Amino acid sequence: MMKKECLEIVEKKCQSCKSCALGATRTNLVFSDGNAETARIVLIGEAPGETEDLEGRPFVGRAGQLLNEFLAEAGISREEDLYIINTVKCRPPENRVPTDLEKACCSKFLKAQIDIIKPQAIVLCGATALKSFVELDKKTTISKVRGQWMTVSVDGVDYRAMTIFHPSYLLRNHSMEEGSPRRLMQQDLAEIKNQILGDKVWSNNSQCACV
Repeated sequence: MMKKECLEIVEKKCQSCKSCALGATRTNLVFSDGNAETARIVLIGEAPGETEDLEGRPFVGRAGQLLNEFLAEAGISREEDLYIINTVKCRPPENRVPTDLEKACCSKFLKAQIDIIKPQAIVLCGATALKSFVELDKKTTISKVRGQWMTVSVDGVDYRAMTIFHPSYLLRNHSMEEGSPRRLMQQDLAEIKNQILGDKVWSNNSQCACV
């Protein structure tokens, strides 16, 4: 069975999930975006916002548009190189940060998506995504860990991972001076592009087993 078919089965299960209260308040499930068959990178954000909830796709609001600009500048194709997901698939009310319980309820779907894609790298977009995989000291900030390659384990499989700023943070930080969040975002995406997509020759169309 191909990846797309496996993911459709997982999405159907996700549609009927009632493990937490978020499913009762959403407009649409926000399962994923990108090309499951060609993606080398899984990009994980926090949670759907209002626009994502209305359209049923991740990163399509103002923050998503800014992310698209940075990706295009880095030479990373959203349509071919990425498979984009969030830590939770339903919008938390008032765009609040998802709770640990909500993330835990949704983790089986998140892990299934990663297991099926089998990416060469995982990009953790913001603190919520990072904390879903790594325990952080309370004093540790995104600024201290972003741009560094690390290893995260998903169902016993190790993946290369890097944390980047969430584009919603960059909406509040417009400076392009050296060392500014936007300049660091450019550097981090350039590193990801060079390390993971440098040759642009890769095929991972192997069949997969569904959960």
